[in-house]
Amino acid sequence: MTVNRAGRRALGAILKREKIAPRRAGAAAAAAGAERSAVAARRRLPGLLRSPPSRAAAMAGAGGGGCPAGGNDFQWCFSQVKGAIDEDVAEADVISTVEFNYSGDLLATGDKGGRVVIFQREQEVPILKPMDLMVEASPRRIFANAHTYHINSISVNSDHETYLSADDLRINLWHLEITDRSFNIVDIKPANMEELTEVITAAEFHPHQCNVFVYSSSKGTIRLCDMRSSALCDRHSKFFEEPEDPSSRSFFSEIISSISDVKFSHSGRYMMTRDYLSVKVWDLNMESRPVETHQVHEYLRSKLCSLYENDCIFDKFECCWNGSDSAIMTGSYNNFFRMFDRDTRRDVTLEASRESSKPRASLKPRKVCTGGKRKKDEISVDSLDFNKKILHTAWHPADNVIAVAATNNLYIFQDKIN
Repeated sequence: MTVNRAGRRALGAILKREKIAPRRAGAAAAAAGAERSAVAARRRLPGLLRSPPSRAAAMAGAGGGGCPAGGNDFQWCFSQVKGAIDEDVAEADVISTVEFNYSGDLLATGDKGGRVVIFQREQEVPILKPMDLMVEASPRRIFANAHTYHINSISVNSDHETYLSADDLRINLWHLEITDRSFNIVDIKPANMEELTEVITAAEFHPHQCNVFVYSSSKGTIRLCDMRSSALCDRHSKFFEEPEDPSSRSFFSEIISSISDVKFSHSGRYMMTRDYLSVKVWDLNMESRPVETHQVHEYLRSKLCSLYENDCIFDKFECCWNGSDSAIMTGSYNNFFRMFDRDTRRDVTLEASRESSKPRASLKPRKVCTGGKRKKDEISVDSLDFNKKILHTAWHPADNVIAVAATNNLYIFQDKIN
């Protein structure tokens, strides 16, 4: 089996410190793409973004927060776009995270250059403007010397006192007031690094139970851990995995099954995972298979070979819930993003583009043609631009307002009645 350059590079970053040579292609594929994760707070920013007094109460006060996403109940329209129009975008300017705070009044973005920009929503209108004196953020505390590998997740606990940070092989628990030490709660590093077969890809605390957290792996599995049972959660409480169909197994199976994001629903009853081709919703009471599977871009299955060659197959797409957990959103290529209505089972593909950036301009659903005669307004799968990708999205916790990061541009969309 041949290991591509991304696989050698990613696993080599881990094995270099161990002074051994990578030999197993399976481990290389499992670790491939790890170096793309940013050490900056890619997932969540402590305090500002994830410290509500009671998120459940906020949802109830908001009346459920959000309408279905299918596109037939209302129409999404353009609101704003932030960012320069540049042909050559510097790596430091690429947006690496976007998230609303618990009330939805603030929206924060971070880029690969380490900058954080905070937008504040104007009263009565869904317009976001940069906050004065807060465009460039400086650290108030630095939590250091706890991770050897790339940090891929930060999640603040519902107790508002602790948070976790996860890298490829370990998860650490921190106290917000103690910067010089942390507690290791998960460690999957094998005694012999040649036996490494998977890495941690994402982790998150439960929104209401401060003792429960989950983490996903590059093998497509999710482990739920309870810190009450043991200080070191080397034994999980629940193990979520979907049985693989042997007839559909291929060289790319392990790579595309790697989970790039995991998110609890606001209610805490469900969790959502994103792999390369799909989004899955899991009931915490059922470990054997997901209760929902939504195909994001199944038309790319025939393109996996070329996506492997250009390293796009290692892209890390995130996903998010709307305020009432009735709809989910995730990104795709060609600056497309997908929405799925869990109640009606409808879905829609929309595009973040400056061509439709007139105020209140309606977004037209997009369709991808996989073969045969292409209809009007359809785009051929061979014409998709894989350099344009939506990796990071956020949904307002109470209203139908969404934020979509497209390279160095931040798009804000809303429903027409908002």
